[in-house]
Amino acid sequence: MRATSLAWLTAIVLISAAAARLVAPAMAATRPVTGQPLVAAPKSERHPEIERAIAALERAKAHLQHAAHDFGGHRVEAIAAIDKALEQLRLALQYDKK
Repeated sequence: MRATSLAWLTAIVLISAAAARLVAPAMAATRPVTGQPLVAAPKSERHPEIERAIAALERAKAHLQHAAHDFGGHRVEAIAAIDKALEQLRLALQYDKK
């Protein structure tokens, strides 16, 4: 993987973490304009985009962990960023289940 590819991977990880922070509030129950009481989202609601993002990040992490080189010293930071993004995405999914 070239430095440019690693830069893209790092950007994707950071964007995923930011998206998780933006998604969580959007998933919160809101008061309808009609003035009716708050209604929580159904517990069976799925978020396939988030699930796919988690799977992609897990694959990227495994690739980095098993790579023969350290990507110019960026591998450790990239893995840490992936871990942080995974944590945020999983927290977003947990938040939706509450």
